[in-house]
Amino acid sequence: MTDEAERAAAVLKEHRKSIDRLDAILVYTLGERFKHTQAVGELKATHELPPSDPAREAKQISRLEDMANEAELDPLFAKKFLNFIIAEVIQHHQKHKSEGGS
Repeated sequence: MTDEAERAAAVLKEHRKSIDRLDAILVYTLGERFKHTQAVGELKATHELPPSDPAREAKQISRLEDMANEAELDPLFAKKFLNFIIAEVIQHHQKHKSEGGS
């Protein structure tokens, strides 16, 4: 292996370490987020509130798009990602509602 190839391999290894660390942060952050949304779902079910809040969801999507632009992340990707999370949260809220808030 040439010196240049060895340097490239070392840089690649560092990038992969960073990616692995960031993946862990994403997973644990999503886990924490879902703990809070589960609590919200339980509150909504207990108090007979609707499982979704379209006005808040629109506001959150707009906020995320702004952050994505600041972070130089494709805002369309960020919007799709948040829509996916919101759909999952609503599904959990609907489950809590059908279970009577348990």
